[in-house]
Amino acid sequence: MNTFPDNLAAFLINMKNSFLVALLFIQVIAFPQSKNGGLNTYMGDESMFYAQTKQVNQFFRRFNAEEDVKGKRTYNGDSIFRDLKSRKKYLNILFDNSGSVSTTDRDEFIERVTDKKSPVFLDFHGNDWFSEVAASFIYKHERVDIILYLKLEKQNGGFKWVFSNVYFSRFNDLFSHVGDTTNLKLFLHPLSHEVDFMNIHKVFEDPERMDYFLDRYYRPDQLSLFVSELKNGNLKFESVKGVKFHFLQVPGWYFEVSYFNRNSNNSGWLISNMIKINPKDKKELIRNYIHED
Repeated sequence: MNTFPDNLAAFLINMKNSFLVALLFIQVIAFPQSKNGGLNTYMGDESMFYAQTKQVNQFFRRFNAEEDVKGKRTYNGDSIFRDLKSRKKYLNILFDNSGSVSTTDRDEFIERVTDKKSPVFLDFHGNDWFSEVAASFIYKHERVDIILYLKLEKQNGGFKWVFSNVYFSRFNDLFSHVGDTTNLKLFLHPLSHEVDFMNIHKVFEDPERMDYFLDRYYRPDQLSLFVSELKNGNLKFESVKGVKFHFLQVPGWYFEVSYFNRNSNNSGWLISNMIKINPKDKKELIRNYIHED
């Protein structure tokens, strides 16, 4: 059956600050260091404070060059609003420098989104981006990890986060034989209807084998299972372990944004992973992770 790719099913690094906590921090923005001192020269002892991307909203504004060097919001008509030169500087400080993204991919990506003829800007209220929350639950008296996927949905003139999908390995194991055509014993005879399906009792004798009798193209809806287990009292929420964000708004590219809590300028919400994708891959990611066709 179709399962979640390893890199997205893997749980996040333990982080004490979720995106809800990050929203409480002060908004700041800065230019990267230069040979002449750069940010340190301009900001003095506050350089590290201004360099860190402390908010997800700030990540959007830096990506689009919609803030000045001190974090003040700029708007259409301002001389530096979405300025091309500023964008390239901002974009260079939005990558995790630990080596997760190659210099070649970084440079090519920046050139793509800052192309003079067709620049690409991130849209907070747009489609094709979603959050991934690694959370701890108690499932039938056992502590387990479950990945929750959320997207923004428009409602009553505003927006809200809604659950779009989940991934729980236990749910995945329940349907390990969906689409399996190798078993020559577990099937309903094609003439079963002629005897009013009197043999259907065999299907229910062993629930573990039920998925052999499902449509080979059936894809389990883990979100429905998740809600059902919550309502039946089998699942109880404990805590958020980590958060990351997935972006598919740049044509031909997919990238992740994660939070890095470290004592350096290169910290906060940064691009932690990036790959080139084709339209087919993009459609598959959207289908799997935000449950849309």
